[in-house]
Amino acid sequence: MMRTILFLVALVLFKQEASAQVAGKDLPFLSDYREEIPYFQELITGGQYAAPSSLIKGDPYFVTRQFEAGTLRINGISYPQVPLIYDIYRDQLVTFHPIFNQKILIKPEKIDGFEWSDGKLFRFFSGNESFLHHGNGIYEVLGQGKAIALAKRYKTTRSLRDISRYNAEYVAKKDYFIWKEGAFFPIKKSSQAFTALQLNAKVLKKELKSKGLQFNKAPEAFLTYLVAYPDSN
Repeated sequence: MMRTILFLVALVLFKQEASAQVAGKDLPFLSDYREEIPYFQELITGGQYAAPSSLIKGDPYFVTRQFEAGTLRINGISYPQVPLIYDIYRDQLVTFHPIFNQKILIKPEKIDGFEWSDGKLFRFFSGNESFLHHGNGIYEVLGQGKAIALAKRYKTTRSLRDISRYNAEYVAKKDYFIWKEGAFFPIKKSSQAFTALQLNAKVLKKELKSKGLQFNKAPEAFLTYLVAYPDSN
């Protein structure tokens, strides 16, 4: 019942614009949904989402400020067509509450991960808390084999000195990691990837060159190829 209700709610809401008014009385299954709300909130909600500051130029979101249909994975169960926004400045995943007409937070520790309609996959990882921008532990999975190549997408702010309505602006950044046997290996150059995966750079050099794979030019494609390489262990 819960899975069916969540799917129906998400499908209805995603067809609305993010600012649309969705009143409880418009939900024909309101009585059934209300019975499930306490369990729904306990499992995935982390309170109301606070709107970003209007004094910062740009937005804090991954790709878009609009809700997109995503697949949310909770305890091994996938819920398709869930309206999602990912705030990468505060590292928060946001959905929409169909009863109170509010943007609400999804507790990162409660779910396995989420996937956008274009296939981009994000998962929650612990163990990298010493990394300054670890946030709530949301990382994009670039590729996987015997290890996992990860990208940490985040935004910072920088001050604006010109005369305008803004006092700062968002700046998008990213860092790369290899996750292997529960440990994070930061990757800032190709040699670190070879070391983390215990691969012989000299042996792979010709093969990588033939495929046009260089870390400094295409780090994501480079790491995706390496973690899936048969000899990585």
